[in-house]
Amino acid sequence: MARQLDEQIAGRFAVGRRLRVLDVGMGQGTQALRLARAGHQVTGVERDATMIAAAREALAGQPEGIRDRMRIVEGDGRDTGVHFLPGSFDVVLCHGVLMYVEEPDPLLAGLARMLAPGGLLSLVVRNGDALALRPGMQGDWAGALASFDTTNYRNRLGLDVRADRLSTLTAKLAGIGAPLHTWYGVRVFTDTAPDGTMPPDDLDALLAAEERAGRTDPYRSVAALLHLCGVRG
Repeated sequence: MARQLDEQIAGRFAVGRRLRVLDVGMGQGTQALRLARAGHQVTGVERDATMIAAAREALAGQPEGIRDRMRIVEGDGRDTGVHFLPGSFDVVLCHGVLMYVEEPDPLLAGLARMLAPGGLLSLVVRNGDALALRPGMQGDWAGALASFDTTNYRNRLGLDVRADRLSTLTAKLAGIGAPLHTWYGVRVFTDTAPDGTMPPDDLDALLAAEERAGRTDPYRSVAALLHLCGVRG
């Protein structure tokens, strides 16, 4: 996903430009820190105290220049309008968040409002068109059959959450003024790997295969996650 995001940033903005980045639901700050290290001015929004503590600890271990480029805001992603003016950011990230939001439309509209004209919106969501694949690959036939006609599922944390279909999100992005520019699959081959699995010796080859599959039909359409990139008109 990081490679996909970098590709979109490189294709849309001038080399060396320091971008204003908003990471909504930043978690422990992995992507926010990565982009701050790349020279961008990053604001991370997170409401979970444990995640905020982890992000602040990680940030504290960075050189001063990187610490100065990253700001952490404690808050809900649905309240971006409370904290920021419309059009304040060149790039807005919302990765792994929509599945926890029962009604995502207000959140998506708020994210789009944060973008400057020509800005990039990056979403990572659970693929609602491929929910049967994981249970099917694991031999859970009843679970696979039950997954065909729903966008609800239970994640690996044991939480009941929801997925999004590509067609539905394409329509929503058009409706909020940030139409879909391109999309990728994420975790095409590795979704069924058990949690805690150690990286293989040929990790570079694995990443190359995942990256290729994530941009190639029909593989990307059955990925566990979708990475959608919209552009503010």
